[in-house]
Amino acid sequence: MSVSPSVPLSANSARTGAPTQAELFDFARRTAADTELIASLPLDPEGRTWVRLEGPGGSEAWLIGWPPGTGTGWHDHAESVGAFVTASGELKENSLVVRLPSDGWKTLELTDGVDRERRLPAGEGRSFGRHHVHEVLNESTERHAVSVHAYYPPLPQIRRYSRTGQVLRLEQVERPEDWR
Repeated sequence: MSVSPSVPLSANSARTGAPTQAELFDFARRTAADTELIASLPLDPEGRTWVRLEGPGGSEAWLIGWPPGTGTGWHDHAESVGAFVTASGELKENSLVVRLPSDGWKTLELTDGVDRERRLPAGEGRSFGRHHVHEVLNESTERHAVSVHAYYPPLPQIRRYSRTGQVLRLEQVERPEDWR
């Protein structure tokens, strides 16, 4: 994995106040359509790469490169709402339609019917609310994918999970200093 310096997008920095999910999605969609910016992301054949962007209204935003066969693993974004759009290639999102308790648990048994799957080719994406549990994957065996992500408030933590069948297990809590 590699981290690159922040890239300001001055056209999006004039807005004040907390951005909505729709505004985060619109930012991600417009940024994903910026072919020059997307082409500027250095791609690594072995690990994800990312560049921090200046998002609207003080949001945290990232341009992420996904080598073939990579993914995030199951995680959530705590109290942040967010959006992401695939800029090139195709991503798959697996998500759970369930609200997890915020604290005090290590293992949960999921009920049937909570799984959702979305295929997100270039130009498509989605927004999501607080406590959204998902994993994002580039299932291609040949092609990188690139995506734009935005979160508000800036990510206070990411909870990472393992999943075996219908059992979801909290494995780790990461704080911003762990990934910047």
